[in-house]
Amino acid sequence: MRKIELLAPAGDLERLKAAFYYGADAVYIGGKRYGLRAGSNNFTMDEIREGVRYAHEKGGKVYLTLNIIPHNEDLIGLDEFIKDTFDAGIDAFIVSDPGIFTMVKNVAPIAEIHISTQANNTNWMSAAFWHSMGAKRVVLARELSIEEIKEIRSNVPDTLELEAFVHGAMCISYSGRCLLSNFLTGRDANKGECTHPCRWKYYLTEEKRPGEYFPVFEDERGSYIMNSKDLCMIKYLPELVDAGVSSLKIEGRNKGIYYVAVTVDAYRKALDAYLNDPTGYRFDESLLEELYKASTRDFTTGFYFSRPGPEEHNYDKDTHRSGYDFIGMVRGYDREKKMVLVEQRNRFFENEDVEVLTPNGVYPFNTGKLYDTDFNEIDAAPHAQQMVWMGSEREFTEFDILRRKKA
Repeated sequence: MRKIELLAPAGDLERLKAAFYYGADAVYIGGKRYGLRAGSNNFTMDEIREGVRYAHEKGGKVYLTLNIIPHNEDLIGLDEFIKDTFDAGIDAFIVSDPGIFTMVKNVAPIAEIHISTQANNTNWMSAAFWHSMGAKRVVLARELSIEEIKEIRSNVPDTLELEAFVHGAMCISYSGRCLLSNFLTGRDANKGECTHPCRWKYYLTEEKRPGEYFPVFEDERGSYIMNSKDLCMIKYLPELVDAGVSSLKIEGRNKGIYYVAVTVDAYRKALDAYLNDPTGYRFDESLLEELYKASTRDFTTGFYFSRPGPEEHNYDKDTHRSGYDFIGMVRGYDREKKMVLVEQRNRFFENEDVEVLTPNGVYPFNTGKLYDTDFNEIDAAPHAQQMVWMGSEREFTEFDILRRKKA
């Protein structure tokens, strides 16, 4: 069976390292400009270099997003940025605009180029066109069905890789090309500054009755008229692999490290189980339960099996749900003292029953007695990113995650 890549989001250097720890084959990142997630911390040039070094040491790859829809002023300095990041070892550039594509080809002729979902690739002719221009991969539009992907695969050269989204937020607009944010707030979604107005609650007003607000719904469900459920294809990875997809992409460069860890871990386990035994594969339902332990909306399969209907939207709310709190991350282990060092992410207390998420499984754990970095006993960890020691017979590793079930 051909190599199937699990591609994870990384909004900063810490999330990049966690993604590889939990099993990603590659990550996609953004610099301080030119990518479509301005709300993420993103990477300085020094962080790009460090991230690439780290990934390559782990046998992984790093792809850089250059997928804004640029205006003239956005091209200033882009050639230098491309050269610097290529020299830093970036494995591929993700682009959507023909001008940026041309600049990459001019500045770094041997660089690998992936065509972003922003380019709206929905048919095999456009995919073949980009391949003929020198693109190595096309990121397929999220509006495609499994059958359409199969047709694309059968009509393009084997040397063209196809990438498809498997998990994360869906956009109300076609492949993310949206003007709502720009129109309502002056922040351009096509330059990475989307304020997600599709998640807002709307009311209708009538011209001659100012101040009277009418809810946009016909029953008690509410009025979040554009609020899509999140994509989740973890149960259907065999169908995507069979359709000819070679890279499975998780959305979420704005999401936190806990989301990255839980999501990558679940998809890694599901994908490995299938690739190791395709004929005997049975989906492990506990992996879907794991995904619900990260903050998420309800799930949908998007366009993959049919066109989405009203049931694919959250009309009554825009709330993420999670049955667990992310309370800490392991930063080290002292074998002599048999103590684990944890960085606090949400307040926790001594003698609490929690869970530890690791790539090898989820383990029950009691926090027991807590100690500060001078080994003074404390009864709680109330401060953000406070470093706390606690006893542990089991050796845990950096990036293992402590979480607590909500009451």
